[in-house]
Amino acid sequence: MLERIEAAPKDAILGLTETFKADPRPEKINLSVGVYQDESGRTPLLECVKEAERRLAAAPTTKSYLPISGLGEYCAAVAELAFGAGSQPLTSKRIAWAQTPGGTGALRVAADFLKANLPGAAVWMSDPTWPNHPQIFAAAGVATKTYPYFNAQDNALDLEGMLGAVARMQPGDVILLHGCCHNPTGIDPSPDQWQQIADAVYQRGVLPLLDFAYQGFADGIAEDAAGLQAFVRPGAEMLACSSFSKNFSLYRERVGALFAVAGSPEVAQRVQSQIEKTIRANYSNPPGHGAEIVAMILRNADLRQQWEGEVAAMRSRINGMRSELVKALKDHNVPGDYSFIARQRGMFSFSGLTKAQVERLREELAIYVVGSGRINVAGLTPCNIDRVAAAIGKVVK
Repeated sequence: MLERIEAAPKDAILGLTETFKADPRPEKINLSVGVYQDESGRTPLLECVKEAERRLAAAPTTKSYLPISGLGEYCAAVAELAFGAGSQPLTSKRIAWAQTPGGTGALRVAADFLKANLPGAAVWMSDPTWPNHPQIFAAAGVATKTYPYFNAQDNALDLEGMLGAVARMQPGDVILLHGCCHNPTGIDPSPDQWQQIADAVYQRGVLPLLDFAYQGFADGIAEDAAGLQAFVRPGAEMLACSSFSKNFSLYRERVGALFAVAGSPEVAQRVQSQIEKTIRANYSNPPGHGAEIVAMILRNADLRQQWEGEVAAMRSRINGMRSELVKALKDHNVPGDYSFIARQRGMFSFSGLTKAQVERLREELAIYVVGSGRINVAGLTPCNIDRVAAAIGKVVK
């Protein structure tokens, strides 16, 4: 029976990484996969994580199963991180939550939850969006549509097109938004624009779903929650998916969370039961180690301070590389105005490179970029940025 199965196409991003690893050219540079790298091109293990693991190892407890919804202390700590300590949804007990295997796991649980409980809802996604978003919801059997997001002419947010699309959505549909550091464009709404978007979404009767994967990588840990918190209103409903792969550098530990803000504590309890039902039929309960690390860091004053400092250092390096790339492109007389790269936020930049130019970068110059032209700015280093700029100049010219 298995003989009839055909090979699936490679993942648009992770498949490119496999090709990169197999490339024998020593000068190769990977600017595709969404992983933070330091100036030496290494994905660091944060010092606060090392210390938390040391403390956990010194006081072992148990390796028994966690509850279906995960580690309670972790869920409470990351909810405060996203919504703000003392925020009304938390104090009024209107939030259902669950620890999940990464942000991707949170999205899949959300997709399955929507399919089971709001079966007629379509999920609207930004055009463009993270390539895995459509696959996750399609796998759950949820219908998807797109709304305008990127103004290619101005390299800016298409707010008018976005709000126009919201006005045409069916009440009861779901809109998927990137909480900060939009992937792949790097373009985020301003705080005022977030308020306009939230007003339009709620006036239309649409349920917001925030994918919140990069908190701390744009302007600051508290500042980056402005988009999510624009939807926090008395009695208002929303879903949110958090990931701590990037800001804790815990990629392989798969640490994420799903939040559902209901209109009342009673509804939140019913939603909680449905979320747990969904999880039980999927992976039953989450792994513990990564969540224990995050909970310890967020609940310990000295570790929390150390973590915030390390996040600030990562954010500063990313933003510094943005400015350096703009300068290097100018120094190499690359045609066009690339100043927009410095205004973008997060790990990614929508460079404007065409698919043909991206292919030339890979085939001729051993520089790997996603086909859409998305560049992982965190993959740039002082040692490779000049060669990257020169290569971009060669394919653009």
